[in-house]
Amino acid sequence: MDIDVQTLIFEFIGGLGIFLLGIKYMGDGLQKTAGDRLRDLLDKFTSNPFMGVLAGIVVTILIQSSTGTTVLTIGLVNAGFMSFRQAIGVIMGANIGTTVTAFIIGIDIGEYALPIAAVGSFLLFFFKNPKVNHIGQTIFGFGALFLGLEFMSSGMSPLRELQAFQDLTVSMSSNPILGVVIGTVFTVIVQSSSATIGVLQGLFSQGAISLDAALPVLFGDNIGTTITAVLASLGASVAAKRAALTHVTFNLVGTVIVLLLLGFYTQFIGFLQAQLELTPEMTIAFAHGSFNLANVIVQFPFIGALAWMATKLVPGEDVMVEYKPKHLDPIFIQQSSTLALDQAKEEVVHMGDYAAKGLEETNLYLTTSLQKHSEMAMQIEGALNNLDKEITDYLVNISAESLSEADSAKHTALMDSVRDIERIGDHFENIIELVDYKRAHKVHLTEQAMQDLNNMFDLTILTVKQAVKALEGMNREEALAVVQKEDQIDDMERDYRKKHIIRMNEGLCTGTAGIVFVDMISNLERIGDHAVNIAEDVLGG
Repeated sequence: MDIDVQTLIFEFIGGLGIFLLGIKYMGDGLQKTAGDRLRDLLDKFTSNPFMGVLAGIVVTILIQSSTGTTVLTIGLVNAGFMSFRQAIGVIMGANIGTTVTAFIIGIDIGEYALPIAAVGSFLLFFFKNPKVNHIGQTIFGFGALFLGLEFMSSGMSPLRELQAFQDLTVSMSSNPILGVVIGTVFTVIVQSSSATIGVLQGLFSQGAISLDAALPVLFGDNIGTTITAVLASLGASVAAKRAALTHVTFNLVGTVIVLLLLGFYTQFIGFLQAQLELTPEMTIAFAHGSFNLANVIVQFPFIGALAWMATKLVPGEDVMVEYKPKHLDPIFIQQSSTLALDQAKEEVVHMGDYAAKGLEETNLYLTTSLQKHSEMAMQIEGALNNLDKEITDYLVNISAESLSEADSAKHTALMDSVRDIERIGDHFENIIELVDYKRAHKVHLTEQAMQDLNNMFDLTILTVKQAVKALEGMNREEALAVVQKEDQIDDMERDYRKKHIIRMNEGLCTGTAGIVFVDMISNLERIGDHAVNIAEDVLGG
C-alpha cells in the first residue's frame, strides 16, 4: 500500500474515532450534569406541539445529539409519560437542535483542542466530586471533538488530488440521489449525523467537494440518523413505533421537497456564503440549519396528518401505562373536601387496578420469560411510584381544609391504602429481579415449585383485586373475604416453604433454587399483607 494512502486512511479513521468519542463524551457529560431534569423538561413542556418543538431544540442542544433526544422521547412514549402526538413536535425540534453541533464545528478552535481536552482530563482524574467529573467529561469530549476534526481534515486534504474521488463528486453533482444515498449509508454506519456533517465540512473546506455535491449528502445524513430511533422502537409499544416511523417520514419528506428545489436551494446557500462571508465549515452549518428549520416550518401544520399516517401504517391498539393521575383536579379541594376525597378515591382505585395488572405481568414473566412482560411490569411500578406521590400530595392539600369526622376517617384510609398499593409495586419489582437472577444464573425450579408459585400468584392477584374492589365500594363483605384469602396465603406460604425444604433435602433442587423460591413466596405473602391492610381500612371506615 502506498504510504500516502495509508496515512490518509489511518488519519481519517483515527480522527473519526476520536470525533465520535468526543461527541459521545460531551453528550453523556451534559446529560449527567442535567440529570433527570432533561426528562422532566420533556415531560412538562410538551403540552402542545409548538412547546414540544421548543423542548426538542433545548434538550438536543444540551445533549448534542438529536438521536439521543429522539431515543429519550421514544422511551418516554413507551413508558407513558408522553403521547405519540406530543412526541412528533419533540422530534421536529431535535432536528433543529442538532444543527448547533455543525455551528460549533464551524468555529475554528482546532488548535486549542489539546489544551481543552487536557483541562477536561484534569477535572476527571484529580477531583472526586461527581458534578466536577461530569463537567470534566463534557470539556474533554469538546476537546476530543475538535482534535478528531483536525486529524480528519489532515487525512482528507489529499483526496482532492485523487481522480477517483473527483469522479465521485462529479457524479454526485449530476445525480443528487447518489449523494443522498452516500450520506444515508455513512450516517447509518457511524450512527451519528454530526460525524457525517463534520466529515462533509472537512471535505468542503479542503476543496475536495463542491457545494452542489455536498448538499445532497447533507440531506442523506438526516435520513441516516433516523435508524437509531427505529432500532430503539423495536420491541417497544405501538406509540413508540409510530414515533420512530414519524421521524423517518419527516426527514424523508423534507429531503424529497428540497431535492425538487435543489437548484434554488444551492443558489440560496451560495448567496448566504457570499453575503455573510462564511467559511466553508460555516456554509455547511448554515445549509444544515436552514434545511432543518425550513423542514419544520413546512411540516409543522401537518402534524395531524403525520400522526394519522403513522397510525394507519402501524396498526394495533396502543397499550400505554398512564403515569399521570386522571381525577386529581385542585378545584375540587376549594369547592368541597368530600368531593375532593371522592376524586382521590377514584385515583387510588385506578392505582390499585394497576398494581393487580403489574402482578399479572410479573406472573407472566415468571412463566414465559418474555422480556415484554418484565418491561410492562416495571413501567407499571414506575407509574405506581408517580401516582403515590401525586395522590399523597393531593390528600395532604385536602387535609389543610377542615374535615368532618367521616371525611377525616376516609382521608386516613386513603392515605394508608396509597402506601400499601405502592408497596405492592415494590414487592413485584423484587420478584422480577429474582426472575432476572434465575434466568441469568440458569437456576432451575422444579415443575412442582413452578406450580406452587403459580397457585400462590393466582390467589394473591385475586386478593389484591378484591381489596381494590372493597375499597371502591367501601364494601365490608368484600373486605372480609380479603381477610380470609390472606389467611389462605399465609397458610400456603408456610406449606410451600416446608415442601421446598423437603425437595432440597431429597436433592431435587439446589440451594440457590431454594433461596429464589422462598424469596418469591415471601414477597407474595407480603403483598397479601398489604391487600389485607387495604381491607382493614375499609372495615375500619
